[in-house]
Amino acid sequence: MTVAPTRTYRIGELAARTGLSADTLRYYERAGLIDAPARTSGGFRLYDEHDAARLTFIRRAQAVGFSLDDIRDLLQADVSGDVRCRQVRTLITTRLSKVDERLAELRAFRRSLIEARRRCDEALRDHGDLPRCPVVDEGPIPFRRQPAATLKRKRTG
Repeated sequence: MTVAPTRTYRIGELAARTGLSADTLRYYERAGLIDAPARTSGGFRLYDEHDAARLTFIRRAQAVGFSLDDIRDLLQADVSGDVRCRQVRTLITTRLSKVDERLAELRAFRRSLIEARRRCDEALRDHGDLPRCPVVDEGPIPFRRQPAATLKRKRTG
């Protein structure tokens, strides 16, 4: 049986194919996220389909919020044949917690911006366009993050 030759890519070709920059590919190599590629006699890096697939995985994992450390853990576990659904679920759960924390912070910040805008509207209504802004002079509304328990909404049927 004859094995079909594997398609190879130079760094620019692989960068274009994966939507990553050549600098990013070199960084991922240094960081151990992808293996050092074979090189031509002229020293050019040669990547294959496995590298392209791995880079696509890295890109997708980053897009859903995994850190490079998380991705490295998953890739190392995959090499050892030890990727378990529970491990992936744990990483997803951790990432979800961080997203929820960030959303709570953003909601609190949004409330403070609404209050600052209300103060501006009030000043404009009462005094016209002042040379000084009361929000700047008196200080912005500090945003206070509510405890997580008060942020949860009761779900109905």
